[in-house]
Amino acid sequence: MFLILTLALLPLGLIALIASLQAIRTADLEKEALLRIAVTQSARKLTADLQSDRTALQLTVDSLASNSADRAICSRLSLFLAANDAEGGRFYIYDRAGRRLCNSSEGEPASMTQTARFTGPATELLANAPYLVSRVPSADKRIIALIYYSRKHLESVADPATALQNRKLTLRQGDRRLAISHVRKDPPGGKSSSLSARLDPYDVELTMTVREPPATLARMLSLFLPLVMWFAAAAIGWFVVNRVLIRPLVILRRAVAAYQPGEVLEPLQRMRTPAQEIVALGETFREISEDVATHEAEMAEGLETQRKLTREVHHRVKNNLQIIASLINLHARSAHEPEAVEAYASIQRRVDALSVVHRNHFAELEENRGVGIRPLISELSASLRGTAPATARRFAIQIDSDNLHISQDVAVPIAFLLTELVELAMMLDPQGAMRISAHVLPEQANRALLSVVSSGLRASEDMTVHLSERYGRVLTGLSRQLRSALDHDGEAGSYAIAITIIP
Repeated sequence: MFLILTLALLPLGLIALIASLQAIRTADLEKEALLRIAVTQSARKLTADLQSDRTALQLTVDSLASNSADRAICSRLSLFLAANDAEGGRFYIYDRAGRRLCNSSEGEPASMTQTARFTGPATELLANAPYLVSRVPSADKRIIALIYYSRKHLESVADPATALQNRKLTLRQGDRRLAISHVRKDPPGGKSSSLSARLDPYDVELTMTVREPPATLARMLSLFLPLVMWFAAAAIGWFVVNRVLIRPLVILRRAVAAYQPGEVLEPLQRMRTPAQEIVALGETFREISEDVATHEAEMAEGLETQRKLTREVHHRVKNNLQIIASLINLHARSAHEPEAVEAYASIQRRVDALSVVHRNHFAELEENRGVGIRPLISELSASLRGTAPATARRFAIQIDSDNLHISQDVAVPIAFLLTELVELAMMLDPQGAMRISAHVLPEQANRALLSVVSSGLRASEDMTVHLSERYGRVLTGLSRQLRSALDHDGEAGSYAIAITIIP
């Protein structure tokens, strides 16, 4: 998301950067044009000042050369030059013999030989003194006038009207230089721009140099401000999108992922400024969770009602079976033939077996784990011994079973199977014993081996007769109902069958 926002805002940042660079380039061109105007203006002002003073000097030396000059002309010349020069205008007039005919009150800044006074150029930068000298000879070349311009005067005259910062004015004549600006130390770094203009008709150039300030951190920041604004806009956009959209969606996703049936979702309870669409989505999830919680409660209530009804059904079935067993017991008491008594007892044992299954299933409904094998076998053994024939009242039954549970569909045929085997063993060996065991098969977690061992179940002629008459068919039918083979070991007197258990 951050990359998408960054790429979306990048063209705007580049446009702003190009506009900033173009503005800097335009400003540089404007500075160059302003510098050109300023140096031209300064050269013209300096030329006009020099020309004005030379005109006054020319009139004075021509007057002195004609020998008819007014004696007050030097005073008037001094007043004129002093009006233009704050330092009073240093001028000196000599003849060919080296006599000073007229001069200002200050001493001459630099001494020149007689030949140098008359042979130098009209305007000259002195090599040994910081002055600009202007020479004005008379018409007959017998008199020469010299005027000295100091740095301060030249700077005041050449000062441009434009406000240029960090400017520096320099006069150049050949290899001679005279810096007429106030001498100051230039800052390190930065870029300088220079332009020159000639002082017509003199062989002197005025150079103006403008030094830009060095690239400071503030200037660099101002240059890259568009990129900084672009990054700031992307960061602010990311913060807003994360605060308004992404963060609420992440919280909503986590709340939905951790949802458990029956809970009521409140995913955006602690969020203050999410988008209204996210709020609506959160409210939708909350309403859905409320509906699910309501349906869960209704289903739990319905399940509890059904569990109560099922328990009631099993209770009534158990009671009905007990009533049937009591009726069979009453009829057995009125029977006089031993065969009839044994037949009633056999029927009663099977009804009791079915009643035991319902009673155990009814007890296990609270935990919904199925019928426990150990309590089923224990109660069934007690019932079988209670209804055993008089000759088999001492028949012992030993139980060895793991804590296993089976469904009612498995419990009913197992109860009948054990009833048939115990009755057969009591009939063949009334004074014997039986060992019933149930253990989980090592290779199968949902299967257990039910084993019945008794001396009365060993192979014999009587057993063969009983199996062929009735018990064999019943045992085969029950093994088919359990969907497993019933193995018989005649020598050991054991029966074994694999049954399905509840893990």
